[in-house]
Amino acid sequence: MTSSSHATGTPASQRRIAFATIVGTTIEWYDFFIYATSAALVFAQLFFEPAGKGLGLLFSFATVGISFLFRPLGAFLAGHYGDIIGRRAMLVATLVLMGGATTLIGVLPTYAQVGIAAPIMLLLLRILQGLSAGGEWGGAVLMAVEHAPANRRGRAGSWPQLGVPLGFMLASGMTALMTGVVSPGAAYLEWGWRVPFLLSIVLIVVGFVIRRSVDESPVFAEIAERGKQASLPIITLFRRHWQLVLLAAFVFVGNGTLGYMTTGGFLNNYAISVQDLARTDVLVAAVFAAAVWFFSTLLAGWLSDVIGRRNTFLIGFALQAAVVFPVFWLVDAGGLLGLYTALLLISTGLGLTYGPLAAWYAEIFPASIRFSGVSITYALGAVLGGAFAPMIAQLLLDATGTTIAVSSYLLFASLLGAGATLCLRDRSGIDLGPGNEAEQAAGATVFEPQSTAQLTGAR
Repeated sequence: MTSSSHATGTPASQRRIAFATIVGTTIEWYDFFIYATSAALVFAQLFFEPAGKGLGLLFSFATVGISFLFRPLGAFLAGHYGDIIGRRAMLVATLVLMGGATTLIGVLPTYAQVGIAAPIMLLLLRILQGLSAGGEWGGAVLMAVEHAPANRRGRAGSWPQLGVPLGFMLASGMTALMTGVVSPGAAYLEWGWRVPFLLSIVLIVVGFVIRRSVDESPVFAEIAERGKQASLPIITLFRRHWQLVLLAAFVFVGNGTLGYMTTGGFLNNYAISVQDLARTDVLVAAVFAAAVWFFSTLLAGWLSDVIGRRNTFLIGFALQAAVVFPVFWLVDAGGLLGLYTALLLISTGLGLTYGPLAAWYAEIFPASIRFSGVSITYALGAVLGGAFAPMIAQLLLDATGTTIAVSSYLLFASLLGAGATLCLRDRSGIDLGPGNEAEQAAGATVFEPQSTAQLTGAR
């Protein structure tokens, strides 16, 4: 297997790409997560008040999930145009869409002010966030991976991945600041919750300038030079690679279901409402979790360059499966210290099953449909895994009165992810350029034969 990477530029340009992808995805996911953090703390009271506390919380969590249903549409649109007009243009467009929707949420009137129009407007803006998130990830990871040398793709691919824990850390930190320092108590519900949303307008400007400064992916530049853009990349993707899309989506299901126990607000709400921990203390613990997730993601990207993407994922899923029951026992028995320990265990496993994802997805799809492939696969995995995970967990808890059912649900998702991982081949080092489409299109799953080049050069 050849090791050509089509990487271009000096180490300085590589660092610029890393910085641009990290900053951009951090801003995007800050916007996305500030909503999920507020869903448990604010929206049930301010936008779904007539439904009552319990049902209002479910409705609030449901809006988190409904946005995921629109992520595939965002992925379809961004994937289509990303494979035709380029990666960079889509990165700028998704950033502006996400930031605009987030800023508008910060000025929305509440149910008490305008009635049913308030939750409707909230949902519409959350849908716009979902469209943006669906298109953001694929462009960011391809800019990072397609610029990188073959032996550093795992590390390069972890750069945009770091934006997720950083965005979560920033969202949780801003909310903790507002609830504990700037606007404690009733002031937070009156106006303090709006500040983190309004901050997005500043972040948009910063991200826009940075993303406009980077060069187009060298792989897409070569595709455009050859005039090899696919006219209907999505049709080609599903006609020839639907099994690959489904299996790779299941890999992300195994990560996302557990991940959205924290980023989707369920574990935060459980610690606050069921275990009666202080809201600001729980949000500070969430910042700690994001920091652990950040470093474990970075470690996993490096590790995947050493032992392979597949092996790194299997280690991560084994850890996830081992902790899904103890994490709730720790929170139940250990209070705040137990919560920190639980978040440490969860976040370590999440990083190991998230860091290598970008490089692996990029290496299993052919160049001409790669943007569509990685974007749609990631979005489908998010829908099947993270979309309604907080709501499902809340329903299981309400129905059974115990976290055993929730842990069983998380165990199933981790085992599903591990099973899908075993069905995919590790293709570390494969040439990502458009001149190698035949090899890229063959043998990504264990159910199809490998090419001659793959058989002679595989790990």
